[in-house]
Amino acid sequence: MMSTQKSSLVPLFVLLAATLLLAPGARAQTAAAPGNHPEVPKSWPHQAVRAPHSMVATDEELGSQAGVETLKRGGNAVDAAVAVAFALAVVEPAAGKATRDMYIGKDGKLEEEASVIGYKSVAVPGTVAGLTLALKAFGSMKLADVMAPAIRLAQNGFPISKRLAHEFEEEHAALQRFAVSRRIFLNDGKMFQPGDTLRQPELAATLKRIATNGAAEFYSGETARALVDDMSRLGGLITLEDLAKYQPKIREVLRAKYDSNGHAWEVLTSPPPSSGGVAIIEALNMLQNVPLKGWDDVESVHMVAEVMRRVFADRAAYLADPDYSNVPVAGLTDPCYAREVSTTIDPQRASSSKVIKAGNPHICGVAAGNATVPQTLVSLGEGPHTTHFSIVDAAGNAVASTYTLNDSYGSHATSSAGFLLNDEMDDFTTQPGVPNALFGLMQSDANAIAPGHRPLSSMTPTILLRDGKLSFVTGSPGGPKIISATLLSVINWMRLGMEPQAAINATRFHHQWLPDRILIESTFPDGLESALNARGHATRRVGHMGIVNAIAIDPATGDRLGAADPRHDGAAVGY
Repeated sequence: MMSTQKSSLVPLFVLLAATLLLAPGARAQTAAAPGNHPEVPKSWPHQAVRAPHSMVATDEELGSQAGVETLKRGGNAVDAAVAVAFALAVVEPAAGKATRDMYIGKDGKLEEEASVIGYKSVAVPGTVAGLTLALKAFGSMKLADVMAPAIRLAQNGFPISKRLAHEFEEEHAALQRFAVSRRIFLNDGKMFQPGDTLRQPELAATLKRIATNGAAEFYSGETARALVDDMSRLGGLITLEDLAKYQPKIREVLRAKYDSNGHAWEVLTSPPPSSGGVAIIEALNMLQNVPLKGWDDVESVHMVAEVMRRVFADRAAYLADPDYSNVPVAGLTDPCYAREVSTTIDPQRASSSKVIKAGNPHICGVAAGNATVPQTLVSLGEGPHTTHFSIVDAAGNAVASTYTLNDSYGSHATSSAGFLLNDEMDDFTTQPGVPNALFGLMQSDANAIAPGHRPLSSMTPTILLRDGKLSFVTGSPGGPKIISATLLSVINWMRLGMEPQAAINATRFHHQWLPDRILIESTFPDGLESALNARGHATRRVGHMGIVNAIAIDPATGDRLGAADPRHDGAAVGY
């Protein structure tokens, strides 16, 4: 999803959402014990990283450094984004002829592992095509130049952190089932220790071929043939024809305008098949006239949770691949519809998700239809093992990028070309009326498996303009919690006027309609949880939600303020 502006005089704002393929896995989010906690632990940074020219905020310092290296060499934000994406594919582990009934056994029951583990769970990867298209359309450097940091990291290796060593141990059982995964990531059973060097020569060779031959190498060259050979030998679905037919798409961003704190704001966010942008705009519309005091105020948390409940009910009923389904984007994002839905919220008492259902979205001046609204859920898209990064360059160009393998370490199967494969097939409806494997949610026919279809996602890369100028670049991983984490970061900056790092550190909460409960981070105050319970909300404490890597612009100086998420030891690097 990219804006169509391409001019040296007009800043370029790019939103990227894609399915990741070239990565060893994704981070794990660990739970913390409930109880009384300070909102911001002492070990977390209290101030954003400030730089006058450019800023990169990612999950991994090596990824951020790759972006800054590219910017210092004269690249723009898109050049840096492609460099970061390929570099993270090396250093950040953890992030066919398909038919609708392919995961249903002869007994009529869903084969739960088939859509999430192994070669049969792999969908056609899109990231290489998407990145090279972005570079060609909006970048200024050659592919080989922006891929140089990633190739260097894969070939020479990098030190394994304590977190990465822990992730390899955590994913050991599934990774060891596949010979290439076992050899590369489990050191042939010897297991890596913190400080060891991880070298990936097969991946380095693949990256070199892509750098030389472009996306055609991945979709019709030696890499494609290696991938398809793996698939045919090991039970996968993807053919050379499938790869050759894949085309990335540029879609028009969603835009919405708001007035807050004496300023005119514009939100640019992702369109379907990502559900996040529609959800963010619908939520902001419903909250437009709701006074918000902060997340230590029970009324503010209650109102936002009730808005989330209704937004996710609509998301479940209506969002799907717009190329194959009629998604009522205009109605869902219309202020008139938001005002109607808001009237169903009791300011003092929790609603019941047994009663609250999807509405009948419509635009102002057009009556709501009386069509029967489907009430089954569609998949919420992506596990907590996605990644988001934000970039702003010296000219004011900005990129918000979110991509995913789906579950942690994807399918856990590694191609002989050196890259882990996604398990994106589980984002489709694996069996109507039966919960999908990763999220335990019912799914609708609108998201059914079919050749050429793109699965629904929750990715929400978002950019904010204030009085017509770049102000905030944000987004998050986290499955359905992507939407909540991103929404809260937007509210924290636009409505509550928080400093950038405070906006990222602030405690998070999430309601997705079903199950009917508010998820709260471990830093959530006990007294506030009790107050929500008294209003009728069920609550459940979890560890961290989302990993928001954001960049704000200081309106007084123009400095770039990098706010990486300390929940994952994120890194903001600028100059």
